[in-house]
Order: sequence, then structure tokens, then C-alpha cells
Amino acid sequence: MEFNLTEEQKLLIKTTKSFVKNELLPHEGLLEKTDNLPKELYQEIKKKSQEVGLYACNMPTEYEGGGLNAFDLTLVEKELGFASLALAEIAWRPQNILMASTGKLIEEYLKPTIKGNRKDCIAMTEPGAGSDLRGMKTNAILKGGDWVINGTKHFISNAHISDFVVLFASTGKDSNDRNLISCFLVDLNLPGVEVSKGYECVSHRGYVNNIIHFNECKIPSSNILGEKDMGFELINTWLDATRLTVAATSVSRAERAFDIALDWSANRKQFGKVIGKFQGVSFKLADMAMDIKLANLILMESAWKIDQGTLTSKDAAMAKLFCTEMIGRVSDEAIQICGGMGLMADIPLERIWRDARIERIWEGTSEIQRHIISRSLLRPLGA
Repeated sequence: MEFNLTEEQKLLIKTTKSFVKNELLPHEGLLEKTDNLPKELYQEIKKKSQEVGLYACNMPTEYEGGGLNAFDLTLVEKELGFASLALAEIAWRPQNILMASTGKLIEEYLKPTIKGNRKDCIAMTEPGAGSDLRGMKTNAILKGGDWVINGTKHFISNAHISDFVVLFASTGKDSNDRNLISCFLVDLNLPGVEVSKGYECVSHRGYVNNIIHFNECKIPSSNILGEKDMGFELINTWLDATRLTVAATSVSRAERAFDIALDWSANRKQFGKVIGKFQGVSFKLADMAMDIKLANLILMESAWKIDQGTLTSKDAAMAKLFCTEMIGRVSDEAIQICGGMGLMADIPLERIWRDARIERIWEGTSEIQRHIISRSLLRPLGA
């Protein structure tokens, strides 16, 4: 693994950092106050992200995407993660599972999404099936030439501004009476589909979650992504990488929180000297710096492994687990160092602290990540 960045990678970081500074950060205050972004502003930022090559930068060049490998994409995700999620996500990186598209799905879904003419969202979670994906009730039954879908999904990010959903649904039972899962591409304007407002969330203001109801919704039989009953294979192939996105943004926000705490420690005076002189503060800074360093190493190693074709689910779980728990520790300590001011909206620490809480839940809870890691250790030993 090479630790020195190439000139191209340095330019990529510089470009992304400039985009964040000039196009995203100025609007964080508005987002926090209103929990919303005007459509005109959204479109303006989207256009600028396309102009600088960040939009769909994770998609293949053969379909006019940016073609970044996993390591370079992680560098971008880290820089974008410095800003509020609702702003960073305007520079949309489509679900990488769409690269499993074949035939007409490429022309109808993949290519238009890369060009920004269509937008995707993904739906797995249900009111009765969160971590237990096999427990999902949403089902798809093949009738004639159509799949007929019924069920409800919730916690679906930005479905209200999406054109279609990457939907996981039950399509049968295995020999142990467990759900077999398949993946579909479903247009959200079809009869039988209703997108409604989701829940008020303490984390990530302006980043909307929705509920999607399917009632006898019909889609062509060709709108299946991958093979029937092979949804978990798709998840294992494509979605481990999305955990690195959560890890990358967690590291970035931790670095932002640390910089605020470090500056405060070097300038805030109490008892006649700057508070960084007190071990109660300086030792916190040392622990935070080590936490961030370790998180960066595990993150970038995992990204490198994707490009080498050696990433395992254990690797992705370790990166997601460590980085998301690290941001919780660092943001909390940063607030402790800044005292009462740390909880005031005048500086972004309280927002980083709030936003950090959800990172240990979505894309697989910390407990699920520990389960993945522990099973990978014990299973080879027959335990």
C-alpha cells in the first residue's frame, strides 16, 4: 500500500476541497435554520458539481462517469464529508449497485442517472425488518410478464426527490423457510407507489427520510437487477463499499471537530494560561489525534483493498465500526474541551455531535458489524 499521493490525487483533493469551501459551506447556516434547501440552490450546486467532475465520479467512464477507483473515491468522500450531508449529497454518487445493470436497464436507468437526468434511492429497511433483512415483508410475485410488488419500506433517504428506487423484496423461501431476496428497479411515479414523509431526525438536517408504500405495483419482469433470489449476493458484491463512504465522512467530520477543539485549546485562557497547557485538555487532544490517525489508516487500507480485489466483509465492517464509533468519541471530547460554547450553534460542534449519532446505526449497526467480524474469526474454527 502506497502512502504517498500522486499529483493527480493531490489535484483531486484540491478540487473537491475548493468545491466544498465555495459551494457547500456557505449554505450550512441556512440548512440548519430551515431544515431545507431551495430547489434553485439545489440545482445550482448540482450543476457546479457536474462541471468540476464530482457528480457520478464513482461511475464507469464507459458510461460517462468519473471512473474513480475506490481509493481515489474515498479521498473525495472524505473531503465532501467535511460539509453537511444534505449539501454534500447534491454532488451525487449513484448507488454503485447500479453497475450490476444489464441490457435495457443500462439505457433506462444507469446512463440517465450518471448524466443527472434521473436520480436513484435505495430501499431495504422496513418497519418490522431493520438489521434482520431476511425478515422483510415486502414481496414481489411474478404474474404473467410483470412483477407485482406489495409492502412498505421506511427510512428511505431522499425518495421524495428520486425518480426510481433500488428495491429489495422477498421473492420466495429457501429450504429453511427463510426469505429469498431479489433486487428490482422501480419507478416511483408508477401506479401503486406512494412516497410519504418520514420521521423527524435529530441527525443531518435537510437530509430527508421517506416511507414508500407499494400496493399491487407492477413492473416489467426485466426490471430485476441481477438474478432472482440472489439479492444477498448483490449486497455482498456491491454494498460493502458503501460502508466505507460512511466511514470516510465520519473521519472527515472528526477532523473538523478536532481542528476546532485544537484551536480552542491553543487560544482559550483560564487560570492565567491557555487551557491546552492543562493535562486534562492536552491528553484529550492526544487521544483524539490517535483515534483519527487509526481511523484514517483502517479506512484507506480498506479502500486500497477494494482496488486490489481483496476486501472482505470483515474489512468493511471493521472500517465502518471503528470510524463511526471514533467520530462519537472525538465529537464528544471536542465539546467537552470547548465547554458550554461547544453546545452553542455559533460553532458546528453541536451539529457534528448530533450528526455523528446516526452513523453507528445506518448501513448496519455497530452490533451488526461486530457480528460480521466475530463470525469471520470463529467460523473457520468451526465455532
